[in-house]
Amino acid sequence: MRKNYALLLVLVLLSFNTLSAQFSDQKKNFVKYEGLYDFYYDGDTDKIYLEVDNLNEEFLYVYSLSSGIGSNDIGLDRGQLGDEQVVFFKKAGNKLLLVQPNMKYRAITDNELERKSVEQAFAKSVLFGFPIVEEKNGTYVIDITDFLMQDAHGVSNRLKRTEQGSYSLDKSKSAFALDRTKAFPKNVEFDVTMTFKGEAKGGYIRSVAPNANLVTVAEHHSFIELPDNKYEKRVFDPRSGSSPFNYYDYATPVESNILKQFIRRHRLEKKDPTATVSEAVEPIIYYLDNGTPEPVRSALLEGGRWWNQAFEAIGYKDAFQLKMLPDDADPLDVRYNVIQWVHRSTRGWSYGSSITDPRTGEIMKGHVSLGSLRIRQDFLIAQALMNKAFAERDDNYQPMLEMAIARIRQLSAHEIGHTLGFAHNYAASTTNKSSVMDYPHPQFSLINGEVNFAKAYEVGMGDWDKVTVAYSYQNFNEGENEIEGLNKILDKAKTDGLRYITDQDARPQGSAHVLAHLWDNGTNVSKELDDMLKLRKVAIANFSADNIQDGTPYSVLEDVFVPLYFFHRYQTEGVAKVIGGLEYNYAIKGDGQEVVAIADKAMQEEALKVVLKTLDANEIAIPKDKLSLFPPRAFGTPRTRESINGKTGVSFDALSAVETASDMTLTFLLHPEKASRLIQQKAIATDNVGLDEVLDKLIAATINKKQKDAYLSEAQTIINFRVLFHIMNLAGHTNVHPQVNAIASQKLNELNIQLIKDSGSNAISAEMVKRIKTFGEHPELFKVIPSPKIPDGSPIGMSCFH
Repeated sequence: MRKNYALLLVLVLLSFNTLSAQFSDQKKNFVKYEGLYDFYYDGDTDKIYLEVDNLNEEFLYVYSLSSGIGSNDIGLDRGQLGDEQVVFFKKAGNKLLLVQPNMKYRAITDNELERKSVEQAFAKSVLFGFPIVEEKNGTYVIDITDFLMQDAHGVSNRLKRTEQGSYSLDKSKSAFALDRTKAFPKNVEFDVTMTFKGEAKGGYIRSVAPNANLVTVAEHHSFIELPDNKYEKRVFDPRSGSSPFNYYDYATPVESNILKQFIRRHRLEKKDPTATVSEAVEPIIYYLDNGTPEPVRSALLEGGRWWNQAFEAIGYKDAFQLKMLPDDADPLDVRYNVIQWVHRSTRGWSYGSSITDPRTGEIMKGHVSLGSLRIRQDFLIAQALMNKAFAERDDNYQPMLEMAIARIRQLSAHEIGHTLGFAHNYAASTTNKSSVMDYPHPQFSLINGEVNFAKAYEVGMGDWDKVTVAYSYQNFNEGENEIEGLNKILDKAKTDGLRYITDQDARPQGSAHVLAHLWDNGTNVSKELDDMLKLRKVAIANFSADNIQDGTPYSVLEDVFVPLYFFHRYQTEGVAKVIGGLEYNYAIKGDGQEVVAIADKAMQEEALKVVLKTLDANEIAIPKDKLSLFPPRAFGTPRTRESINGKTGVSFDALSAVETASDMTLTFLLHPEKASRLIQQKAIATDNVGLDEVLDKLIAATINKKQKDAYLSEAQTIINFRVLFHIMNLAGHTNVHPQVNAIASQKLNELNIQLIKDSGSNAISAEMVKRIKTFGEHPELFKVIPSPKIPDGSPIGMSCFH
């Protein structure tokens, strides 16, 4: 047995020595790259060999997507960053392991044994094992081809998750992309053209790939030197508007919180810390994708540069700069903060991402991805609202373009804000539009019976933006108490009446804050919806064939009409949230802020009164005289996901439009969580608005409403059936307080008695009676019958993923 082991050892050594000799002999024929890690490219075998001379020394590994798929629904965009990971090479036997330590659980202490105890308590990850090709004087050569040629970004998993098919990497159709494989002193970049083969099953991939069974993208790998230890972390405060960076420190004394929270931010220091105004040691410089066309290019540059206003307010001169990306620079190179102009086949989100040091939260690279089709949607909104836009000439597009460009300026600032470390502030619209980190709905006004959008979007930094910059980047000199200084910044913001509420409390479903909404306007959301409905009615009355250019198929007029018809959708969401809503802050003990209170009764009653208008056929039915504008689709201009869906085949379905719009309102108004909140708030104070009152007023405004006009009567009937379905949903829902079931069931019984009286002579009443009976027999089987899907609306502006 010992002889066998000895023989095996000899064979291994011979194999290693042969491989090492082969590499030494052949590397003179390879292309050598010198940088953070030196590496060699063998063109004959399409392999890359890496030299490692710093075992156990941490660096940052980041994967990304340098060439994408082009579908918003699939979500694999050009320039999309993956996760950043602290890693190091460790020798183990005849191989090097690439190890990712666990950064979530730590022990910040000088006690080495205590640090080791935590390190050994939680799992780490070995990302790859590399056989050693050569070793000389402590320098190891490894073949990293297989590591770089793997699907690190998870393209195949994403295609499977989005039901586009099962794909696997085809290495025979994959290769290194040398034009984007580079080496620099502090980072090395590898780019790989990767082809995935499979059987296409989804429409998304078929719509964007020339051969949907062979999908080729490019994945990018970066090895990056970690920053030095001079960066100073700043404590996170939930009131600050900054995004948190967390880890657990097990060396924390028992009396203190083990969870440590700091903010994400770029490193920024004054050249002269004692000066009131000083240049930065290293300014924060962003670079705009040089493939961005005009006039978008100028708009993005202008809007992005607004941030310098906020940095000037805290004593920096030219601390934030925005330039054009050099032609020879790679957008994924960590040395460049980049704004990329990203193309997709369909309109979709923009987002601000970053590469962050997982040890400290220091932002090393900001990376903004802006969807190029968004500007066209803003243009379309303006086109729909502009009275007789093309009545006199077809080149009268400048007012529409100016509005769309105004949004792009604001969007540039918004997404850059995320990469500076800032979260959304959806309450900013209630305090004089105080932040570019809100989602702004365009602000319009009526002048002489026409819609005016000269001031659709704000310009420049808001007061809240200056607060967040001050909290994250204010310079504090030696001897100054930083915590006291940060609290003064936030106390002043409170005194100035500024509000901050972010995503978790603003999304339309599952949240309840009365001030924080997406795409809303005004300090009084109910009044704003009322004004918006009036403006919508005027704009629809003015809508005509002159909203498209000569020579355009009438079918396109329907596409222009869609954002006008659903113009009120986001404000409706905000108003519906007020009913059963709450008023609260991210309060901290001792800061004097209101903690939480039920929304004022008068506010809720006003909201209910206004939101019920969106369930009135007089408000939401498309006027009969406009229906002649919308013929069956012309050849070559089919309906799309942004068209009104219907049930009448080729003809335009005006009643389905009403069904979709009313269902949108009811989804929010009769949300199960809201219904349970209404039970609770009524119990706390009996004069509060309760579910019983909401349902009574809803039924009175819809099912009990009579329309004299036959067309409006049919539209109202469509609405009434949606009301019935949503009340049934509350009556049978299993995840509400039983009082919700009881009250909704009682209303159904009352309706049933009323409808039975009319059912002998009224087919609609008879049908409702039948449906209530069927529901009563098997409530557990009930599901809300889907309404025709609402056309794509979001992003009316852009959302962000972090």
